[in-house]
Amino acid sequence: MRPLPVCRSPEMSHQSFGLLEKSYINVPGSFLLGKEFYVPLCSLPLCSAVVDVAIQDYVADVVSELIYHNKSLRSSEVTFVFPLGPHMAIYSFQACSEDAKIKAVLQDETQQLYRGSTGEGENFDYLQYEVTESGEVFACFLGSLSPGKEMVVTLRYVQELSRKPDGAAQFMLPSTMHPYKTHYTCNCRTGKLHYSLLLTASLQSPRGVADVQANCALTPLIYTAQDHSTAQVSLAGTPPNHHLELLVYYREPTAVSVVVEKGDPVATAGSLLGDSLVLVTLAPNIHDAKPGQCKSGEFIFVLDSTSLEHAQDPLLFLLKSLPLGCYFNIYCYGATPVGIYPQSVEYTQDNLNEAMQLISTTGSRLGDTDLLGTLRTIYSTPRPCGHARQLFIFMSELPPDTEAIAAEVCHHRNSHRCFSFCFSTDSVSLATALARETDGEAVYVSSDNVIVQVLKCLKQALKPVAEGVSLEWTLPSGLEVEVLGGTPQFIFQGQHIFLYAQIHGKEQDMKEASGVMTLHFNLDGQDVTHKIQFPLCPQGDGRMAGHHLAARHLLEKLLLPEVVRGSGDEPMQRAIEISLTSGIICPFTSYVGVRTSRRAPWYHGPLALLSPRQSFVPCKILLLRGSLTDTSCFPKTIWNPPRWHTAVQESRIAIKRLTNGIANLLQHGAHKEAPEQPPPSIFSLKYVDSTRFVLCSQIFGPWMNEAIAECRELVALQNVDGSWTLSSGLASVLQVEEAEIKGKMPGEVMEPSFWATVLAVTWLQRDNRRYHELCELLEAKAVTWLCSRDVSQLDKCLEASNTLLGSSVSPSVFRL
Repeated sequence: MRPLPVCRSPEMSHQSFGLLEKSYINVPGSFLLGKEFYVPLCSLPLCSAVVDVAIQDYVADVVSELIYHNKSLRSSEVTFVFPLGPHMAIYSFQACSEDAKIKAVLQDETQQLYRGSTGEGENFDYLQYEVTESGEVFACFLGSLSPGKEMVVTLRYVQELSRKPDGAAQFMLPSTMHPYKTHYTCNCRTGKLHYSLLLTASLQSPRGVADVQANCALTPLIYTAQDHSTAQVSLAGTPPNHHLELLVYYREPTAVSVVVEKGDPVATAGSLLGDSLVLVTLAPNIHDAKPGQCKSGEFIFVLDSTSLEHAQDPLLFLLKSLPLGCYFNIYCYGATPVGIYPQSVEYTQDNLNEAMQLISTTGSRLGDTDLLGTLRTIYSTPRPCGHARQLFIFMSELPPDTEAIAAEVCHHRNSHRCFSFCFSTDSVSLATALARETDGEAVYVSSDNVIVQVLKCLKQALKPVAEGVSLEWTLPSGLEVEVLGGTPQFIFQGQHIFLYAQIHGKEQDMKEASGVMTLHFNLDGQDVTHKIQFPLCPQGDGRMAGHHLAARHLLEKLLLPEVVRGSGDEPMQRAIEISLTSGIICPFTSYVGVRTSRRAPWYHGPLALLSPRQSFVPCKILLLRGSLTDTSCFPKTIWNPPRWHTAVQESRIAIKRLTNGIANLLQHGAHKEAPEQPPPSIFSLKYVDSTRFVLCSQIFGPWMNEAIAECRELVALQNVDGSWTLSSGLASVLQVEEAEIKGKMPGEVMEPSFWATVLAVTWLQRDNRRYHELCELLEAKAVTWLCSRDVSQLDKCLEASNTLLGSSVSPSVFRL
């Protein structure tokens, strides 16, 4: 087991969180929050963490027990906060102290089984002002912890693991369980950690476990099965003072992996949890294509007609950079739901010329069509056979119906990919959602970087793609497989796709039975097949990581988009049922913390027959928007009386309810029913920190605008096949007389376009490749066209063009 280099991972950018202490008191140095003075919260120290990880191929089930100790001399009211990763779902939480046990329970929002348990969201307002990171977190208020007492938190969650290019499964230990950066866990002077960490990882794969690598010391890998299908490893020694990462390698890395997971014997047969589940990973090896070669694909450009002036130059460079053999179309929402063409057309010179003329007249046809209507029009048009559909969506402002837009894109996620470009920060969350749902990319753009950013995405879109993807299943009689959410039609280079399939029916002898799954797709005109045989005898230790992740997949990718699209009550009812049975939250269910008081030692005799007293505490998933507040190495703890915070919060809630009630009476009258509250947000448009999003955008100096202005006319003159025509327009760009260009043409050249194209490429290559980021794809097309003509002429043409233009371009530009 070779140690990994220590490096900071983007996935570990969250604060450690854990148990947080909250104080409200008027003291010097605090700042005003509404009518209260806010003091930075202080965190209770983590004493020990016991983490049990079960990794099965590319999914993980984590059970952690975290022990916190109040080492101060005063009682503290504490809140547990856990950051949620993008592919993570909590399915169980409870906390125990000497006084009480708190368990997070899901309830149906429409029925409110736990009366009086809602309206507590304001209890977590202070987190928005203290936490420096943004993102989704699970938070639960745990009440008061007496001096010298302990709080034991048990958290269970599941997670899809990243698949590295070499086939390894990557597991990152959340910072809550290993808060090496937090002030209370580490002596700032010595770097020594003040808590213990016991980590055990159980590994399983029908292909066999080959190796485990980590960026810390591990015990030797112990195989617990003769065929090496299961193994175990643990953390050796003290925990490292940096993030902890495991890479699990399996034998025979393949394009397809299949694992069968046993259903819950207590659950109803035929339900998601009751049936066995197949976890499928698709990751075919797709090689790079040669630069400039003809490619397939359907490229649809969706422009905001309110800012067409910003899109003219990017659209020109995009259209000129497209490859021969593809299809394209242009839509302008806000103008018309119909594209420049009724449906995508082949990329030819005539079609491109016509499109450039039509786009300039679109602004005169402004209407009230929104992005949602335009997307529905696009999805209703047929896709050219054998061409992967990719959308380039430009948003200058936040369009209406954002949830419906995200749901519509998610509904069609198997048939296309989106690249989203936003010119304003208010559309960042929507742009990110569209890209995330389709495995695309979202970018913030401005006038000085938009062309480079869109061309960078186009380069990604032009990578080879496996088309016509399909799965074929061969199972014993009486069994059938349902792929939840269907199979994607394409797999783009670098993608790895997780699929969850439910096995319906019953086989008499599952221990001996096996199945076969066959993956079919077409790559570069060649039919490719991958076949894998797998045992139907369920794998795993009964922790059902795959089932919980399948429930999350169903809720987020299938049922919620259908609810938003107005598909009736059935998807909502099914979502509620799956959420309550699996423990995975959805917008129609909510967490409530059920607090059960523990009996005191003297509480016995007849009194013991009474039920323990139960109450409710705030518990929810919320979005933190971060702040610029920093924390010091040694924080100052500020005392607050026991239950003081709880009393303040209860008073705030009561006052707010009273205020709202008075306002309703004044507005609607005392004898009228209160107005119906608006429905909650259904489709999860996750919060994105716009400041950080913008800072991630590439920035260029004034020279980029100058470069664009210099080469714009030359780009406009290029033909779709990559060549240039010898014309007065080309002579004007090159700043050479047309007669001189014709006179300097080598005598061996029979085709003027060949000479003109060499001149154009030479001109673009001068000035230390000043135009490389703008014209890389254009040059590749031109070089491919030249090499398809007569390579023997290139040497003399390049020498003559260098002389004419006063440049010194190397022959390597033309692959010579």
